Amino acid sequence: MNRYETVFIMTPVLSADQVAETVEKYKAYLKENNAKIVHEESWGLRKLAYPIQKKSTGFYQLLEFEADASVILPFETEFRRDERIIRFLSTRMDKFHVDYAEKRRNKSKEAPKAAPETTEEA
Repeated sequence: MNRYETVFIMTPVLSADQVAETVEKYKAYLKENNAKIVHEESWGLRKLAYPIQKKSTGFYQLLEFEADASVILPFETEFRRDERIIRFLSTRMDKFHVDYAEKRRNKSKEAPKAAPETTEEA
């Protein structure tokens, strides 16, 4: 089984419930096809680098999962058929990418914002 990372952008006209429903649809699809979801992140509503379908913002979602290579093509076909998805990108993660992703996750969990240091004047 290979590890993959998929980032997809949903249209900004969706409600919060519709966004959650869309994400659950793809997570359920992966689970039905014996994929193990390792990590997921919701990046929220972000500005796009360029307009897509006359939209300048979109809801970003990241899914990191382990699956057989045969799962990816039908998974991407589901994205193409869904009118709520405006862009997607799936990549197979090599060992360096996996290490980087795990370090990034651990760093964000461990490092709460430090209190600013105060300097005492004499």
